[in-house]
Amino acid sequence: MTRDFRLYWIGQTTSRFGSSITTVALPLAAITVLQASTFQVALLTAAVWLPWLLVGLPAGVLVDRSRSRRHIMIGCDVVAAVLFVSVPVAAWLGVLTFAQLLVVALLTGLVSVFFETAGQVYLAGLLPAADLVRGNARLVGADSAAKVAGPGVGGLVAQVFGAVTGLLADALTFVVSAVCMLAVRHRETEPEVREPEMREPAGVSVAEGLRFVVRDPFLRVMTAFGATCNLAMNGYQAILVLFLVRENGADPGLVGLLIAGVSAGGIAGAALAGPIARRFGTARAMIAVHLCTAPFVLLVPLATPGAGLALVVVGGVLVTAGVVADNVIKGSFRQSYVPRRLLGRVINSMQLLNYGAIPAGALLGGALGTALGLRPTMWIMAGLIVASNGVLLIGPIKRLRDLPAAPAVPAGEGAHPLTGTAVTARR
Repeated sequence: MTRDFRLYWIGQTTSRFGSSITTVALPLAAITVLQASTFQVALLTAAVWLPWLLVGLPAGVLVDRSRSRRHIMIGCDVVAAVLFVSVPVAAWLGVLTFAQLLVVALLTGLVSVFFETAGQVYLAGLLPAADLVRGNARLVGADSAAKVAGPGVGGLVAQVFGAVTGLLADALTFVVSAVCMLAVRHRETEPEVREPEMREPAGVSVAEGLRFVVRDPFLRVMTAFGATCNLAMNGYQAILVLFLVRENGADPGLVGLLIAGVSAGGIAGAALAGPIARRFGTARAMIAVHLCTAPFVLLVPLATPGAGLALVVVGGVLVTAGVVADNVIKGSFRQSYVPRRLLGRVINSMQLLNYGAIPAGALLGGALGTALGLRPTMWIMAGLIVASNGVLLIGPIKRLRDLPAAPAVPAGEGAHPLTGTAVTARR
């Protein structure tokens, strides 16, 4: 891999490490410093992902029309660093409130929309198509490793110095990411969008991305599956820290170690995605990694204090491995399959539902946790995770060995939104 990719990789990995600390530090700050309720903790998770629903589609247009996705990423890093610094400063001054935590979660989520969209489009130009699977595997593998180390560090910092101090570490990692992106030499000289499209109203450009997803039988199924799975996954993840602390008596340090253990599955998933896809085909691998791992999530609600908490790690490791392997395969497929000029809009059209389901799932988990209790809610969400895999069996993916390299329908044509059969546009 090139020097530029290595710098990109270092920046992304460092930033993900900090974000992994925050996944533990932010809810622990709400729980231990502000004595937040079950629903309030779930609300923090929802706030991080809500911007994908609010600005995801116009963000895709802006990224597609931008002359420098790199500058977007650098700006996002700087803003995120300032936001995270504000929390410990407010805590040290004795003025920290839940409202501030909620605003920080919402604004960092907004920054993440632009950063992730720009990053995926930028990577598609940084690497040749033949290297995308390998590049994505390295990025996702490093992300998974960061998710192993991050929660453990976050839990340890929260145990020794207090939960809000962990957010300083996240702020520092965004600074490192910005410095790495400044050092990258690869430049985008022109946007991929054609000049006439630059003058189109944003709504027209948004609609073009949405139509591409709706008409494509592969992207349509992937989007529906991602939304269904994310709804269930985040319903259980939103209350996982609470489940460990209040239902199973885990202290902050142990919570960090348990979540780190769960995240270890991502390293395995990223490492195995390429070999599995080459051996069995990308389409078969996408289905197999979920069907073979998702049922193990049913071990998590069986957890009990003490040694019984190992069930959280065993179940979580296998499910995480399946999700991460799928993300590597799906991300690489999308980056090479979708025309570059549409990539930002297509990504965000898919994420509108995929990521938009996350706040809905978090709020659902919080509401059910409040009404039914934490353990019954964990059972409901685990069952939904298993059931969601049926969506992948809808459409053409199950009939293929490999996902296609390019859309089968020529430009100017579409596919019937239900059957996936090609239809020619009238002229």
